[in-house]
Amino acid sequence: MQREMDFFYFIGSTYSYLSVVRAQALADQAGIVLRWRPFSVRTLMREQNNVPFATKPVKMQYMWRDIERRAARFGIAFAGIAPYPVDSSELANHVATLAAGEGWCMAFTQAAYRAWFLDKQDPGSPQTLRSILTALGRNADACLAQASDARIRQAYEASTDQARQLGLFGSPTFVVGREVFWGDDRLEDAIDWCKSH
Repeated sequence: MQREMDFFYFIGSTYSYLSVVRAQALADQAGIVLRWRPFSVRTLMREQNNVPFATKPVKMQYMWRDIERRAARFGIAFAGIAPYPVDSSELANHVATLAAGEGWCMAFTQAAYRAWFLDKQDPGSPQTLRSILTALGRNADACLAQASDARIRQAYEASTDQARQLGLFGSPTFVVGREVFWGDDRLEDAIDWCKSH
């Protein structure tokens, strides 16, 4: 029986950068199918009155330093503090939802995070998205049009609703069955659980 793990993430979540870089290789090594699941953590945070980092300067300062330390630990490129918050209209996440349905979600999400963390661009801006999509060999105009279609928006809302039903509250979150592992620092725990259950 094939082992599977859901990777719920939001392009706009800073800590998700680490998992976006690490998760697929670790899942592949463990023989686990990793399902990339973009969802609107912003929606859930609003519903749960969960205040974002951007409103807490002391916590945000810690967050950037923590990401820098973890990036160094895992050999992940880190070019200093990136623009934050980003993707105000969640367009990058809609494109990721389109990509998830067509099998190129990992490539798109990794490129979006490189644009954000390394090139310091908002991954949700149409100009940045056009550059990313073109570099991936996609028709940027067609992808952006599809990402704004009701079908993709409904799929994104459905993924968010599934996250809601699972009790998710942050990004990244890994789910094995109904077992929830929140945070990049729980990635290895999630993989170990998936392997042993």
